[in-house]
Amino acid sequence: MFLLFEEAGKFLAGRVLSEADTSAQVELDSGKRVKVKATNFLLKFEKPVPAQMLSEALAISQGIELEMAWEFSPADEFGFADLAREYFSDKATLEQQAGMLLCLFEAPHYFRRAGKGRFRKAPADIIAQALAAIEKKKQIALQTAQWVGELSRGQCPAAVREQLYKILFKPDKNAPEYKAVVEASRATHLGPLELLIKAGAIDSPYQFHWRRFLLENFPKGTGFGKLEAPLIRDELPLSSARAFSIDDSATTEIDDALSVQGLGSGTVCLGIHIAAPGLAIAPGSAVDQVGRQRLSTVYMPGYKVTMLPDDVVQNYTLQEGRECPAVSLYLTIDEATLAIKASETRIERVLIGANLRHDQLDAIVTTDWLEDPTFLHQADPQVLQHKRPQLSFLYRLAKHQKAAREVVRGKPETFNRPDYNFRLVGNEGREPQGTETVQISIRQRGAPLDLIVSEAMILANSTWGGWMAELGVPGIYRSQASLLPGVKVRMGTKALPHAGIGVKSYAWSTSPLRRYTDLVNQWQIIACARHGKMAALVAPFKPKDADLFAIISSFDAAYSGYNAYQGAMERFWTLKYLQQNGISEIEATVFKENMVRADDLPLVLPVAGASGMPRGARLRVRLGDIDEVSLDVNGTVLARLDSLPEIGQGAADSGADEEEDEGAVAGPIAIALDLQESDSEAGAPVGAAPTP
Repeated sequence: MFLLFEEAGKFLAGRVLSEADTSAQVELDSGKRVKVKATNFLLKFEKPVPAQMLSEALAISQGIELEMAWEFSPADEFGFADLAREYFSDKATLEQQAGMLLCLFEAPHYFRRAGKGRFRKAPADIIAQALAAIEKKKQIALQTAQWVGELSRGQCPAAVREQLYKILFKPDKNAPEYKAVVEASRATHLGPLELLIKAGAIDSPYQFHWRRFLLENFPKGTGFGKLEAPLIRDELPLSSARAFSIDDSATTEIDDALSVQGLGSGTVCLGIHIAAPGLAIAPGSAVDQVGRQRLSTVYMPGYKVTMLPDDVVQNYTLQEGRECPAVSLYLTIDEATLAIKASETRIERVLIGANLRHDQLDAIVTTDWLEDPTFLHQADPQVLQHKRPQLSFLYRLAKHQKAAREVVRGKPETFNRPDYNFRLVGNEGREPQGTETVQISIRQRGAPLDLIVSEAMILANSTWGGWMAELGVPGIYRSQASLLPGVKVRMGTKALPHAGIGVKSYAWSTSPLRRYTDLVNQWQIIACARHGKMAALVAPFKPKDADLFAIISSFDAAYSGYNAYQGAMERFWTLKYLQQNGISEIEATVFKENMVRADDLPLVLPVAGASGMPRGARLRVRLGDIDEVSLDVNGTVLARLDSLPEIGQGAADSGADEEEDEGAVAGPIAIALDLQESDSEAGAPVGAAPTP
């Protein structure tokens, strides 16, 4: 005797070896023996053999008209054999009964399962919906197959083009467009990106990078809704200082300015004046919510995405000729020894006498010009005539502060590699198209104006950081335990030492128009200035505030992403520069195995033929093909430009931290870039004032 039974949603048949009241031992055609519970018995039969019976039943099931079977089925629950007798005849064969079982089981949209071998007919409206869904699925499958064919032939369907960036970077794996790319990729044995490039899906490499960045960071676009800048209603005293800022010409968010009073008296008062949006923007307000969502201004060559709308920024920026609200740090300094005797924080209005632009003045404000009163240029700008004594003092102070930090740091800060400025000709701040002519110029790190600003901001950030800690007011700090390789800069709420800078504590506070952490710290500093020892009770953020930790976490992630994109775009425009100027060979320096850094461009690349060469070896390199999508370029060594070092001598120590030389080799989709994390105030983003 044979038995048809159900096992884990499958129908099996085999020879019964033994049977009890509640189960039976059954041998399948494969020879496997299974124990079958009586509740799973469906049909017992003597012939034909199981394999033949199941084969005939399957053929019969495929010929059953579901609509007719549904019409014949009773309203109440029924068994498959009962319906087989209604559908075929009252003498339905074993094969017909089994065929009906298979048919009902495979048509859940017509018949709902009610138990082993038992069913109930589905309502007509449910069947209509199910049939519509089945038809839709069928049409989608046909459409997907058509798209697969087009992609395989090197054509990109419009629907796939529209979903290109979601498919590559944030795919919905159930979407037909995604499935079409996956299937075509398998069929052509090409990676998804390579497939889409060959199909012409990527019209512009620049737009590829830009739209990827927007999808990941600004899925709703970079525009702002209607926002009104809240007014600063405090009656603020007017400072006696006349301040000036030092920024790049493209900077519109002017956060910081400096003033010097008392020169020649023996005691100098240095003022570090920071724009004060924290006096007007309240935590939780509409403008604050925008800032907290964006967390930082995003910089890239020729363009930027600001943290706050420009019309809001212009209410608080330190614009030349205005009396601007500011949070000011005044330092009393011995003019001879440069020792800091006292510090005071005031909330006030400050007259901004000038907005100096370092890219216009770096060639004039040189070390000779600052240190030698008799040194003159052919045409010193009018604005510098009365600023020269102040700038000279600030430069002397900056060098003194830097030397003091280096003692704590344990080794000197060396700016052995330049920064680079990118200019897109004719772009004028508009969103780039990727076809502009690019100009790259060198801006030496540690130039006098850079050093003046960077040391002043380090002084403010470290002073305010220590002051908040003394008053028990939490802030957002950056710290680094040591300069050992692998010890990274971290963010937290405790005032811990920053070994990389050489200060006891360091709280970003000097760029509240461009970084959200600085705005948060400014709220805390304002509370300290107004309430002193009681500040911890009234500051917006209290000790161990969960919201403060959430801000740190969000900022860390966003800032890293923004920096990565800036690095990617700098690499993109560097590769464009090579193409536009027909540069096929460069001079470069080895910094690790098979990796070189271009001597005169911000470019790192792998080269063939550099294996075994020491760090610091200088080479002439022939460039290979450039891929603007993957940002990939490699090279081949043509010649060694320096003499071989003596055995055991090795390459000269450049003074740079090892972490700064982690290289940049671009690959499809995931791109590693020539980035370095540094809290040095020099080396600011393009278009930004030097900030750590």
